[in-house]
Amino acid sequence: MTFRELNLKDDILSAIEELGYVQPMPVQEKTIPFMLEQTADLVALAQTGTGKTAAFGLPVLHMIDASQKKVQALVLAPTRELCIQISNDLKGYSKNMRGMRVVPVYGGEDIRTQLKQLDTPPQIIVATPGRLIDLIERGKIELGAINFLVLDEADEMLNMGFKEDIETILQRTPDTRRTMLFSATMPKEIAMIAKRYMKNYEEITIGTKNSGSENVAHIYYVSQARQRYLVLKRIVDLNPDIYGIVFCRTRQETKEVADKLMHDGYNADALHGDLSQAQRDTVMQKFRIRNIQLLVATDVAARGLDVSDLTHVINYNLPDDVEIYTHRSGRTGRANKKGISVSIIHSKERFKIKDIERMLKKDFEQQQIPNGLEVCKKQLFHMIDRMENVEVNEEQIDPYMAQIMKQLEYLSKEEILKRFVSLEFNRFLDYYKDSEDLNYHEKNERGSRDRGERGDRNDRGERGAKSGKRIRLKINVGEREGINAKRFLGIINDVTNDKSISIGAIEVTNKFTFFDVFADQADKVVAAFATEPDYVVAEAKGSKAADSGKSKPEYRARRSGGNDRSEGRDYREGGSRPRRDDSRQGGEKPWRNRSRK
Repeated sequence: MTFRELNLKDDILSAIEELGYVQPMPVQEKTIPFMLEQTADLVALAQTGTGKTAAFGLPVLHMIDASQKKVQALVLAPTRELCIQISNDLKGYSKNMRGMRVVPVYGGEDIRTQLKQLDTPPQIIVATPGRLIDLIERGKIELGAINFLVLDEADEMLNMGFKEDIETILQRTPDTRRTMLFSATMPKEIAMIAKRYMKNYEEITIGTKNSGSENVAHIYYVSQARQRYLVLKRIVDLNPDIYGIVFCRTRQETKEVADKLMHDGYNADALHGDLSQAQRDTVMQKFRIRNIQLLVATDVAARGLDVSDLTHVINYNLPDDVEIYTHRSGRTGRANKKGISVSIIHSKERFKIKDIERMLKKDFEQQQIPNGLEVCKKQLFHMIDRMENVEVNEEQIDPYMAQIMKQLEYLSKEEILKRFVSLEFNRFLDYYKDSEDLNYHEKNERGSRDRGERGDRNDRGERGAKSGKRIRLKINVGEREGINAKRFLGIINDVTNDKSISIGAIEVTNKFTFFDVFADQADKVVAAFATEPDYVVAEAKGSKAADSGKSKPEYRARRSGGNDRSEGRDYREGGSRPRRDDSRQGGEKPWRNRSRK
């Protein structure tokens, strides 16, 4: 099928043909005929980067009357960047339609500029929810004549807390409007909005509902948590042409990882909520034109960033829910290109990988973290490929060739190649010489222990019973991390590796898990978790163990770098957890940070 077979207006077809559009993508092939031939509302589920803007934009432009100077269509988007992108795309599709105006309105820009653009009502407004409501309240936008309402990346808007704003806007539009909701996933909140505000809607799914892109390969590496940054550098060095986003959990971690990468000579920068709009625009523009090879970002900061040819998405930390992982991985593998989603995990996060596999119905491949020799080999042949394919500027080089040939005439071809490789490669070889194995080896994580040291299951009950008194501890993971009693006991077993420890009552809340242990075993639990940077164990203040009514001493996992009690708090966007400086781990030093002559 071609776009000409979709019966769009000639002035739209001429514009998109100039843009190189010939055959519609799957989401376009399904939604455009539906919009043109049916009257029902539409819920379309498709991954980001699959051509959704044209899927709703082309039929909306086809059905709008450009001669009427009033707002006939409204497109809602979650972020400033996506709002601008959609607006530019619609302007490109409609450039041959006389009288058609598309105006974007969004926060982060002087509202007076947007007020001036609205002096003459456009046919289409593309807006972020907050700024749109502001302009409605100022009496500058009237939605009473809206025929078409599009909610693009609706799940992202809900994730960003726009539910009330969306409902306010929907209530301001006429009941006769036609609504199109586009989303990558179908959480219950989306289903609720569709049921409440849409009539007789049709659901079209491209691929499998709540699944990732078919063009994305999913791999993961398992290491110790403290070596996560070193693993990241290995991944980047193994992929010399990498162009991707590194997702971190918090703003602070984003800054730290980006700073370390830049200090170590990598072409990277950070994108997080502390940047001004001007700084954010600068970073994103540099990334789009590939002046930046690695963008380190939080999920919130990266929303609305649209880059079609990313080779990798790297999960420096796994997200807390599958939908966020779907959005992250969907940023690569776009436009029928292949992409790779990489996750760096520690051994206690294997269950998260299994959960994501089950939800996405995709297999994840565990790969071994490459050693120094593998990285050096990959870099060496990448350099040779670059030399082989370099564009030679003979006009500028020829005047110097005679002197160069004379200076090197005593060297054989083989010797010249050896010296050339050594000139570029010696620092790399030195950097990875004697580099450590970063792969997690379960039996060696805390040293080998025989069964006599650990005891057995019968031993657990006998040793625990000697104390009689239990105390209550808490750990900083709970339901939001997918923890239940069974998984919690698995974590205890993995971390302590001590079968003599007896766990009593377990209570799992949203942020924490509370558990009882015998008083004389609390030190063992605390000591085991002291080496685990992703877990914080503390006494549960104001809470008593099921069989203890006495006051309890404080037990707290301590780590190098301080014992700040705030470490147990929520450490998502807006709050940070202290991190070790992994760049000092293992004796590895920056090789990239060197002057060039």
